[in-house]
Amino acid sequence: MFEIMDKKVLAPNIKWIRVRAPIVARNAHAGQFVILRLHEKGERIPLTLFKWNEEEGYIELVFQEVGKTTYELGSYEPGDKIMDVVGPLGNPTPIQNYGTAVIVSGGVGAPIGYAVTRALKEAGNRVVSIIGFRSKEYVILEDEFKKISDELLITTDDGSYIRKGFTTDVLREYLENGGKADYVFTVGPVIMMKLISQITKEYGIKTDASLNPLMVDGTGMCGACRVTVGGEIKFACADGPDFDAHQVDFDELMSRLVEYRPEEKIALDKYMKGGC
Repeated sequence: MFEIMDKKVLAPNIKWIRVRAPIVARNAHAGQFVILRLHEKGERIPLTLFKWNEEEGYIELVFQEVGKTTYELGSYEPGDKIMDVVGPLGNPTPIQNYGTAVIVSGGVGAPIGYAVTRALKEAGNRVVSIIGFRSKEYVILEDEFKKISDELLITTDDGSYIRKGFTTDVLREYLENGGKADYVFTVGPVIMMKLISQITKEYGIKTDASLNPLMVDGTGMCGACRVTVGGEIKFACADGPDFDAHQVDFDELMSRLVEYRPEEKIALDKYMKGGC
Protein backbone atom coordinates (compact mmCIF):
# COMPACT_ATOMS: atom_id res chain seq x y z
CA MET A 1 0.00 0.00 0.00
CA PHE A 2 1.20 3.50 -0.86
CA GLU A 3 0.31 6.32 1.51
CA ILE A 4 -0.72 9.77 0.36
CA MET A 5 1.48 12.13 2.36
CA ASP A 6 0.10 15.49 1.21
CA LYS A 7 -2.45 16.97 -1.17
CA LYS A 8 -3.26 20.35 -2.75
CA VAL A 9 -5.85 21.72 -5.14
CA LEU A 10 -3.97 23.55 -7.91
CA ALA A 11 -6.93 24.63 -10.05
CA PRO A 12 -10.54 23.54 -10.66
CA ASN A 13 -10.48 19.72 -10.82
CA ILE A 14 -6.66 19.66 -10.90
CA LYS A 15 -4.94 18.20 -7.86
CA TRP A 16 -1.43 17.48 -6.62
CA ILE A 17 -0.52 14.60 -4.33
CA ARG A 18 2.68 13.39 -2.70
CA VAL A 19 2.84 9.61 -2.40
CA ARG A 20 5.27 7.49 -0.42
CA ALA A 21 6.87 5.21 -3.03
CA PRO A 22 10.59 4.79 -2.28
CA ILE A 23 11.43 2.24 -4.98
CA VAL A 24 9.84 4.40 -7.68
CA ALA A 25 11.58 7.51 -6.36
CA ARG A 26 14.99 5.82 -6.43
CA ASN A 27 14.65 4.87 -10.09
CA ALA A 28 12.64 7.72 -11.63
CA HIS A 29 13.72 9.84 -14.60
CA ALA A 30 12.07 12.70 -16.48
CA GLY A 31 9.37 11.59 -18.89
CA GLN A 32 8.50 8.35 -17.10
CA PHE A 33 5.18 7.45 -15.51
CA VAL A 34 3.51 5.15 -13.00
CA ILE A 35 0.33 3.11 -13.17
CA LEU A 36 -2.02 3.28 -10.21
CA ARG A 37 -4.78 1.01 -8.99
CA LEU A 38 -6.68 2.52 -6.10
CA HIS A 39 -8.16 -0.72 -4.75
CA GLU A 40 -8.75 -4.31 -5.79
CA LYS A 41 -11.83 -3.39 -7.87
CA GLY A 42 -10.21 -0.33 -9.42
CA GLU A 43 -8.99 0.19 -12.96
CA ARG A 44 -5.37 0.84 -13.83
CA ILE A 45 -4.53 4.41 -14.89
CA PRO A 46 -1.22 5.99 -15.95
CA LEU A 47 0.02 9.20 -14.35
CA THR A 48 3.26 10.88 -15.32
CA LEU A 49 5.86 11.66 -12.66
CA PHE A 50 6.04 15.35 -11.79
CA LYS A 51 8.69 15.32 -9.07
CA TRP A 52 10.38 12.73 -6.87
CA ASN A 53 12.73 12.66 -3.90
CA GLU A 54 15.05 9.68 -3.63
CA GLU A 55 16.28 10.50 -0.12
CA GLU A 56 12.82 10.92 1.39
CA GLY A 57 11.23 8.22 -0.75
CA TYR A 58 8.27 9.99 -2.30
CA ILE A 59 6.88 10.91 -5.70
CA GLU A 60 4.63 13.81 -6.69
CA LEU A 61 1.77 13.51 -9.16
CA VAL A 62 -0.55 16.08 -10.73
CA PHE A 63 -3.80 14.93 -12.27
CA GLN A 64 -7.09 16.27 -13.61
CA GLU A 65 -10.39 14.81 -12.54
CA VAL A 66 -11.96 13.72 -15.83
CA GLY A 67 -13.08 10.12 -15.31
CA LYS A 68 -14.31 7.83 -12.56
CA THR A 69 -10.86 6.84 -11.25
CA THR A 70 -9.35 10.34 -11.23
CA TYR A 71 -12.42 11.70 -9.43
CA GLU A 72 -12.10 8.89 -6.90
CA LEU A 73 -8.39 9.59 -6.46
CA GLY A 74 -9.24 13.25 -6.01
CA SER A 75 -11.40 12.34 -3.04
CA TYR A 76 -8.45 10.72 -1.21
CA GLU A 77 -6.85 12.66 1.62
CA PRO A 78 -3.44 12.52 3.35
CA GLY A 79 -3.22 9.26 5.24
CA ASP A 80 -5.30 7.34 2.70
CA LYS A 81 -3.56 4.57 0.82
CA ILE A 82 -3.38 3.56 -2.83
CA MET A 83 -3.27 -0.19 -3.40
CA ASP A 84 -0.81 -0.30 -6.32
CA VAL A 85 1.79 2.12 -7.67
CA VAL A 86 3.79 0.42 -10.42
CA GLY A 87 6.80 2.12 -11.95
CA PRO A 88 8.70 3.92 -13.08
CA LEU A 89 7.47 2.83 -16.51
CA GLY A 90 8.30 3.96 -20.02
CA ASN A 91 11.59 5.23 -21.38
CA PRO A 92 13.06 8.43 -19.96
CA THR A 93 13.06 11.48 -22.20
CA PRO A 94 16.37 11.62 -24.11
CA ILE A 95 18.24 14.31 -22.20
CA GLN A 96 21.42 15.90 -23.53
CA ASN A 97 22.87 19.35 -24.08
CA TYR A 98 21.22 20.45 -27.31
CA GLY A 99 22.03 24.11 -26.83
CA THR A 100 18.67 25.87 -26.61
CA ALA A 101 15.72 23.64 -25.78
CA VAL A 102 12.12 24.84 -26.08
CA ILE A 103 9.52 22.96 -24.05
CA VAL A 104 5.90 23.47 -25.09
CA SER A 105 3.32 22.27 -22.56
CA GLY A 106 -0.45 22.55 -22.70
CA GLY A 107 -2.85 22.22 -19.77
CA VAL A 108 -2.18 19.23 -17.53
CA GLY A 109 0.77 18.36 -19.75
CA ALA A 110 2.60 21.03 -17.72
CA PRO A 111 3.78 18.61 -14.98
CA ILE A 112 5.48 16.45 -17.60
CA GLY A 113 6.91 19.53 -19.26
CA TYR A 114 8.27 20.66 -15.90
CA ALA A 115 10.12 17.40 -15.25
CA VAL A 116 11.67 17.47 -18.73
CA THR A 117 12.53 21.17 -18.46
CA ARG A 118 14.32 20.59 -15.16
CA ALA A 119 16.33 17.70 -16.61
CA LEU A 120 17.27 19.67 -19.73
CA LYS A 121 18.35 22.62 -17.59
CA GLU A 122 20.49 20.37 -15.40
CA ALA A 123 22.11 19.02 -18.60
CA GLY A 124 23.35 22.51 -19.44
CA ASN A 125 20.74 23.70 -21.92
CA ARG A 126 19.31 27.16 -22.18
CA VAL A 127 15.62 26.38 -21.69
CA VAL A 128 12.63 28.29 -22.98
CA SER A 129 9.30 27.19 -21.53
CA ILE A 130 6.01 27.84 -23.29
CA ILE A 131 2.95 26.89 -21.26
CA GLY A 132 -0.68 27.36 -22.27
CA PHE A 133 -3.98 27.03 -20.44
CA ARG A 134 -7.69 27.60 -21.06
CA SER A 135 -7.92 30.60 -18.75
CA LYS A 136 -6.29 32.24 -15.74
CA GLU A 137 -7.97 29.94 -13.21
CA TYR A 138 -6.36 26.91 -14.83
CA VAL A 139 -2.79 28.24 -14.80
CA ILE A 140 -0.62 25.85 -12.77
CA LEU A 141 3.06 25.53 -11.87
CA GLU A 142 3.99 29.06 -13.00
CA ASP A 143 6.38 29.62 -10.08
CA GLU A 144 7.96 26.20 -10.58
CA PHE A 145 8.66 26.89 -14.25
CA LYS A 146 10.10 30.34 -13.43
CA LYS A 147 12.74 28.78 -11.19
CA ILE A 148 14.13 26.48 -13.89
CA SER A 149 13.52 28.40 -17.14
CA ASP A 150 15.75 30.97 -18.78
CA GLU A 151 12.65 32.33 -20.47
CA LEU A 152 9.00 31.62 -19.63
CA LEU A 153 6.17 32.43 -22.02
CA ILE A 154 2.58 31.97 -20.83
CA THR A 155 -0.61 32.15 -22.85
CA THR A 156 -4.31 31.59 -22.22
CA ASP A 157 -6.95 30.67 -24.77
CA ASP A 158 -9.28 33.45 -23.65
CA GLY A 159 -6.66 36.09 -22.86
CA SER A 160 -7.54 36.23 -19.16
CA TYR A 161 -3.87 36.00 -18.17
CA ILE A 162 -0.68 37.37 -19.79
CA ARG A 163 -1.83 37.13 -23.42
CA LYS A 164 -4.54 35.64 -25.62
CA GLY A 165 -3.68 32.78 -27.93
CA PHE A 166 -2.42 29.25 -28.10
CA THR A 167 1.01 27.75 -27.51
CA THR A 168 1.29 27.32 -31.28
CA ASP A 169 0.94 31.09 -31.72
CA VAL A 170 3.65 31.71 -29.13
CA LEU A 171 6.08 29.22 -30.66
CA ARG A 172 5.61 30.59 -34.18
CA GLU A 173 6.11 34.16 -33.00
CA TYR A 174 9.20 33.13 -31.05
CA LEU A 175 10.75 31.49 -34.11
CA GLU A 176 9.69 34.23 -36.53
CA ASN A 177 11.32 36.82 -34.27
CA GLY A 178 14.64 35.00 -34.39
CA GLY A 179 14.30 32.88 -31.28
CA LYS A 180 16.72 29.97 -31.21
CA ALA A 181 15.57 26.36 -30.84
CA ASP A 182 17.93 23.42 -31.25
CA TYR A 183 15.40 21.00 -29.77
CA VAL A 184 11.67 21.11 -29.01
CA PHE A 185 9.76 18.90 -26.60
CA THR A 186 5.97 19.07 -26.58
CA VAL A 187 3.30 17.57 -24.34
CA GLY A 188 -0.39 18.24 -23.91
CA PRO A 189 -3.55 17.97 -26.02
CA VAL A 190 -2.98 15.88 -29.13
CA ILE A 191 -4.14 18.58 -31.52
CA MET A 192 -1.65 20.99 -29.93
CA MET A 193 1.22 18.54 -30.33
CA LYS A 194 0.24 17.94 -33.96
CA LEU A 195 0.32 21.65 -34.74
CA ILE A 196 3.56 22.20 -32.83
CA SER A 197 5.19 19.42 -34.84
CA GLN A 198 4.02 21.01 -38.10
CA ILE A 199 5.65 24.30 -37.12
CA THR A 200 8.96 22.75 -36.09
CA LYS A 201 9.04 20.62 -39.24
CA GLU A 202 8.97 23.82 -41.28
CA TYR A 203 12.05 24.99 -39.41
CA GLY A 204 13.81 21.62 -39.40
CA ILE A 205 13.96 21.44 -35.60
CA LYS A 206 14.28 18.05 -33.89
CA THR A 207 11.06 17.56 -31.94
CA ASP A 208 9.86 14.92 -29.50
CA ALA A 209 6.26 14.50 -28.34
CA SER A 210 5.11 12.73 -25.19
CA LEU A 211 2.08 10.68 -26.24
CA ASN A 212 -0.95 9.89 -24.10
CA PRO A 213 -2.83 6.96 -25.68
CA LEU A 214 -5.17 4.60 -23.87
CA MET A 215 -3.13 2.36 -21.60
CA VAL A 216 -3.85 -0.66 -19.41
CA ASP A 217 -0.87 -2.71 -18.25
CA GLY A 218 1.99 -0.33 -19.07
CA THR A 219 4.45 -3.04 -20.08
CA GLY A 220 3.60 -3.66 -23.74
CA MET A 221 1.53 -6.80 -23.15
CA CYS A 222 -2.01 -5.56 -23.79
CA GLY A 223 -1.40 -3.47 -26.91
CA ALA A 224 -3.96 -0.83 -25.92
CA CYS A 225 -1.43 2.00 -26.21
CA ARG A 226 -0.44 1.30 -29.79
CA VAL A 227 0.40 4.29 -31.94
CA THR A 228 1.70 4.62 -35.47
CA VAL A 229 5.10 6.27 -35.79
CA GLY A 230 6.86 6.44 -39.14
CA GLY A 231 4.35 3.98 -40.56
CA GLU A 232 5.14 1.36 -37.90
CA ILE A 233 3.10 0.23 -34.91
CA LYS A 234 4.69 1.19 -31.60
CA PHE A 235 3.58 0.76 -28.00
CA ALA A 236 3.73 4.03 -26.08
CA CYS A 237 4.36 2.31 -22.76
CA ALA A 238 7.31 0.20 -23.90
CA ASP A 239 8.68 2.08 -26.92
CA GLY A 240 7.80 5.57 -25.67
CA PRO A 241 6.08 7.57 -24.38
CA ASP A 242 8.30 10.02 -26.31
CA PHE A 243 8.51 9.76 -30.10
CA ASP A 244 9.77 11.78 -33.03
CA ALA A 245 6.86 14.20 -33.40
CA HIS A 246 7.39 14.52 -37.15
CA GLN A 247 6.70 10.79 -37.55
CA VAL A 248 3.61 10.41 -35.33
CA ASP A 249 0.17 9.77 -36.82
CA PHE A 250 -1.65 12.25 -34.59
CA ASP A 251 -4.98 11.83 -36.38
CA GLU A 252 -5.06 8.14 -35.53
CA LEU A 253 -4.11 8.91 -31.93
CA MET A 254 -6.96 11.42 -31.63
CA SER A 255 -9.50 8.94 -32.97
CA ARG A 256 -8.37 6.18 -30.59
CA LEU A 257 -8.52 8.47 -27.55
CA VAL A 258 -12.28 8.98 -27.95
CA GLU A 259 -13.09 5.35 -28.74
CA TYR A 260 -14.36 4.52 -25.24
CA ARG A 261 -15.88 7.88 -24.31
CA PRO A 262 -19.44 6.46 -23.96
CA GLU A 263 -18.27 3.75 -21.56
CA GLU A 264 -16.17 6.25 -19.61
CA LYS A 265 -19.19 8.53 -19.21
CA ILE A 266 -21.35 5.65 -17.97
CA ALA A 267 -18.71 4.72 -15.37
CA LEU A 268 -18.34 8.32 -14.19
CA ASP A 269 -22.11 8.91 -13.98
CA LYS A 270 -22.52 5.72 -11.96
CA TYR A 271 -19.72 6.72 -9.58
CA MET A 272 -21.14 10.23 -9.11
CA LYS A 273 -24.51 8.71 -8.21
CA GLY A 274 -22.88 6.55 -5.54
CA GLY A 275 -22.41 3.38 -7.54
CA CYS A 276 -19.29 1.25 -7.72
